[in-house]
Amino acid sequence: MKRSVLITLLLLAQSSVFAQSLFQLNEKTEKEIDEIIAELTLVQKVGQTCQITLDAILARDEAGNLLEPIQFDPAKFNEALCDYGVGSILNVSSHTLTLEEWNGLLPKVNNAFLNKKIPVPIIYGIDAIHGVNYTVGATLFPQEIGLAATWNNELALRFGEITAYEMRKTGLRWNFSPVLDLGRQPLWSRYFETLGEDPYLAGQLSEQIILGYQGKTGSYLDNYHVAACLKHFVGYSMPQSGRDRTPAWIPKKFMTELYLPPFKKAIDAGAMTLMINSGDLNAVPGHANKALLTDLLKDQWGFQGFTVSDWEDFIMLETVHDLANSPSEAIAMAINAGVDMSMVPNAPQYKTYCELLVTCVENGDVSIERLNDAVRRILRVKMATGLYDKKTYKETDYPLFASEEFKKSAKQSALESITLLKNEENILPLAKNTRVLVAGPTSNNLTYINGAWTHTWQGVDTSYNTKDCETIHSAIAEKVGAQNCEFAQGARLFFTDGWEDATLTDTADFKTKAAKSDVIVLCIGELPATEKPGDIRSLRMLNAQIELAKMAYRTGKPVVLVLVEARPRVIHEIVDGAEAIFQTYLPGDYGGSALADLLFGDANPSGKLPYSYPKYDGVIEYYDRPKSVDRSGKSNAFDAFDPEWEFGFGMSYTEFSYSNLKLNKTEMTQSDELEISIDVTNSGSRGGKEVVQVYLSDVKASIVPNGKRLRRYEKIELKPNETKTVKFILAKADLQFSDVDGNWIIEPGTFQIEISGIKSNFDLK
Repeated sequence: MKRSVLITLLLLAQSSVFAQSLFQLNEKTEKEIDEIIAELTLVQKVGQTCQITLDAILARDEAGNLLEPIQFDPAKFNEALCDYGVGSILNVSSHTLTLEEWNGLLPKVNNAFLNKKIPVPIIYGIDAIHGVNYTVGATLFPQEIGLAATWNNELALRFGEITAYEMRKTGLRWNFSPVLDLGRQPLWSRYFETLGEDPYLAGQLSEQIILGYQGKTGSYLDNYHVAACLKHFVGYSMPQSGRDRTPAWIPKKFMTELYLPPFKKAIDAGAMTLMINSGDLNAVPGHANKALLTDLLKDQWGFQGFTVSDWEDFIMLETVHDLANSPSEAIAMAINAGVDMSMVPNAPQYKTYCELLVTCVENGDVSIERLNDAVRRILRVKMATGLYDKKTYKETDYPLFASEEFKKSAKQSALESITLLKNEENILPLAKNTRVLVAGPTSNNLTYINGAWTHTWQGVDTSYNTKDCETIHSAIAEKVGAQNCEFAQGARLFFTDGWEDATLTDTADFKTKAAKSDVIVLCIGELPATEKPGDIRSLRMLNAQIELAKMAYRTGKPVVLVLVEARPRVIHEIVDGAEAIFQTYLPGDYGGSALADLLFGDANPSGKLPYSYPKYDGVIEYYDRPKSVDRSGKSNAFDAFDPEWEFGFGMSYTEFSYSNLKLNKTEMTQSDELEISIDVTNSGSRGGKEVVQVYLSDVKASIVPNGKRLRRYEKIELKPNETKTVKFILAKADLQFSDVDGNWIIEPGTFQIEISGIKSNFDLK
């Protein structure tokens, strides 16, 4: 392909195609916002940009401990909301709250506006990232990485709808979700919060989550939907060290092709708010990156909502990133870069923030126009979420909270996420009269199958586990009967000096019970953790768990290895010894029940990996690699790409065969669309679901092309011996790639379509 014929597609031009779907309010509302801003004092405007944690205004006893049940301290409450004009609150203090507690807190917050004590209502934000995980009894879904493994857009939409519904039952209107950081650094502690390694899959699912959260009715929310918050713009998930909040180095080409598209897709879908990357990208902290926050996000992409910092990130511009010489300089730097709201979030720091920002405006370090712009964006979202409507909602408006219908959706998501990676000689599904030993540290506690952000920040406190939900052990015992189900923990996970650790435990008990069993279901994984507490030093599965697996193999009994993990942990040395392997990710409250259904054939696995599962601790590879990655220095052949399992892989209890790949043309112009069709047949004896995956390769290009890129997918269901013809449409935009300067380009030449190993070429003229 010749560089002279490439067509530059600038981000600015691309954004205009989707302008009609951006979050925008009508002219009447915009005028109302202008009138409100005109009436606010400088202190009140600054207060709108300040977000505090709930703890800052809660009552404490004489020893400084929070009172239980929690309650506001009237003096702190009035000082923050009335004197300083604070515009936002987040968090739940130390643990999940009951509906009664929420319904006691939030009306008091709202009443401050309704009773005209404050001129602007408070917007309250919460991390409801896999369901309303900070409300007792709410419906908990798989974490995002599991949702990605479903490859099911309908389930992503339903997850968003149910989460929004249950948030509104609680009284909340702003969700710090979804996470759109791309999962390409498995060492990163928040990997499980991502939608996997591919930008197309992440973008498609994020669009559905946004529509689920915010609804399809436009920019104004009804009483069953909430504002979404995209996290964390951008590059946060690719730290070179692997540790949380450490530097990322990402060339412009890969920013354009990989890390920006999921955010762009979600903003095009109407996302109202966006949270900033806590780390630094190419030596520029996220909160000081004007090129991204203002020039790209707001000016080029046309984002009309507001941006919010992450926890204490204004402070870190001085104390961690060493960009600012003082708190005042840090505040001015972040606001001028385009951050609209600061998650300060504690007392007394919030007072310092407000006072210093007032001074920055008075001194001209921050212009009043920039401050007004930030306030206007915040008020847009407050208007759109109905905070100005002064409506009250009754308990009876949300009868489906924690309903069987919602739980069924959560379990279906778990069923379709859990991925079968190995099934030697079709040992699975197991017969229900099988004598089973359920073992391993992750087998008998809901905290392991839920992960962090579950009832508490780190998700490790078992006292808040949802009642009546089954662990993996209890679900299997229910399936086969207690008389046929033994339990032995075998190993224990814990932290030593803040780092993950494990030890064998009760090995004699394990061996005794294994001898009496027909099969061992061995559940291994990692402790719930996120952010800095979740940092790890190696991807290798902890040694005690490796030894436990080897001990299980030495019994001579068949072993079904169950991975309950927040990221892919290297298990290469124990893969061959297992007869079957399931990857459950973090499947949520109904993951134990879902796994039992899959183990015993009451459901058929259909999950597919949303990432490339590494085989070796020191080698991280991606499915969309260029050809050079495949070249082996040992053999000089193109056989070096060697993950344990490839992106998109996942087995079933039935067989699917593909045939008759057709393209409606062999030559395509830049104004054309290309129609692709393929026949998929269930050639086995069980009904099942299959994900049809369409990959595109640019055969030659002016810069090194990717080996292949996911361009379409569809999850279909087929009965035994049923055949379906699945069709897809590709357009010009699907053929573009980024040059080294981050501009989208498209070049004439030969392209290759691949579906399940079947390939066909076409030419772009």
